[in-house]
Amino acid sequence: MSLLEVKNLSVEFSTPDGTVRAVNNVSFNLEEGKTLAIVGESGSGKSQTVFAMMGLLATNGTATGSVKFEGAEVLGLKGDALNAIRAQKIAMVFQDPMTSLNPYMRISDQMAEVLIHHNGISKYEAIKQSVRMLDAVKIPEAKNRIRMYPHEFSGGMRQRVMIAMSLLCQPKLLIADEPTTALDVTVQAQIMRLLADIQKELGTAIILITHDLGVVAGNSDDTLVMYGGQVMEVGTTEAVYATPTHPYTQGLMSAVPRVDVVLDVLVTIPGNPPNMMNMPAGCPFTPRCRFAIDKCVETMPELVKTGGDSSHLRACNVAVEDLV
Repeated sequence: MSLLEVKNLSVEFSTPDGTVRAVNNVSFNLEEGKTLAIVGESGSGKSQTVFAMMGLLATNGTATGSVKFEGAEVLGLKGDALNAIRAQKIAMVFQDPMTSLNPYMRISDQMAEVLIHHNGISKYEAIKQSVRMLDAVKIPEAKNRIRMYPHEFSGGMRQRVMIAMSLLCQPKLLIADEPTTALDVTVQAQIMRLLADIQKELGTAIILITHDLGVVAGNSDDTLVMYGGQVMEVGTTEAVYATPTHPYTQGLMSAVPRVDVVLDVLVTIPGNPPNMMNMPAGCPFTPRCRFAIDKCVETMPELVKTGGDSSHLRACNVAVEDLV
């Protein structure tokens, strides 16, 4: 049985200008101890997908579909039932550690608060456990630095604090939303190596949300590509990277700079993402797709397997052999 089963998840937001359809019928599974990367441009629906799972949607948002964790439905849970899942079973590392951490509170108080609230232990014991977790995420002199404020840490160290906080209750699933944003490449590599070490030690499943395909390679078991709130392609990371079968995935791959290729101009995907309040009837990528055919304008294709790999799926009206 999968640790997490998401089926036909949709998210809508009611606004004065109309309804924003942020996520449309997204489905995926995640096994214990595995890593799923959800990739796509800003506004593709990546973060709202996991916010719906965590009960963190804005007040004007509604989610439909099914999200089962360990076989139990969690979508729509409220109050104590939701809090029993969050942090203790599913934890999240948010995108910006500077805004996620309270600048007026010491790190010790913020970390201890998690354990006191969820595990009901004393503050003394909570701080002892927090120091051990800071040691685990390789923060030097954790016993002394835990008394510091967030602004006294570098960006990479703040991200390590956020990871440590999310792991205090030893959740089975860790969601990392753009964990390497605004970090230099050396620190990015350190954070990704840290997540891999934690997963190996604790057996934690990870959902990695990113727009950086360079982060995904070598750091995930499966990759799900989203655009316009919909799944364009999904499969093992090895398969998606070796043989991308959707024009959008190919565009993302081509836009990643390579040190072994000299280009006069960086490759980009022309055009802009779709208006989520006025989604087209067909494939949302059609206006930007150089392979689009007439059918793409009116018909949104279903996810179907590509080639002989039953786990590699794509949603495209154009035959794979024509994507050249």
